[in-house]
Amino acid sequence: MPAEERLTELPDLPTTPGYAHAVAVTGKLVFVSGQVAVDAQGCVVGVDDLGAQTRQALCNLHHVIRGFGADWSDVVKFTWFVLDASEVQTIRDVRDEILRPALGDVPNPASTLVQVAALFGPDFLVEVEAVVAVPGEASDV
Repeated sequence: MPAEERLTELPDLPTTPGYAHAVAVTGKLVFVSGQVAVDAQGCVVGVDDLGAQTRQALCNLHHVIRGFGADWSDVVKFTWFVLDASEVQTIRDVRDEILRPALGDVPNPASTLVQVAALFGPDFLVEVEAVVAVPGEASDV
């Protein structure tokens, strides 16, 4: 696994609520564009349902990272864009529902959540992008 170390505890910082402060990696990095809640036909999934939209956005993200031969354990960082940051627990719950089976006891990737005034479509409640360390690729650095 190219995500070699996940830093979750430091003496002068509080323990993070379900994500790593930082992740050290080896190998090639892939920067995945923001994914939203659309199905294969481009239709919005889960209008007015943050949980359903989070689930679909993560499903779409998973399709992209699998295209590089990667999986959830290779995700280094998520960046979440939401209309209402007060609903972060819904996002955490869906994230954990999807990632825990793949990660087991390994901490979640580093994560940033940003509240925005709008996303690119009026029905979207959440968008998620990721940085992924692709397995089996040597770094030139």
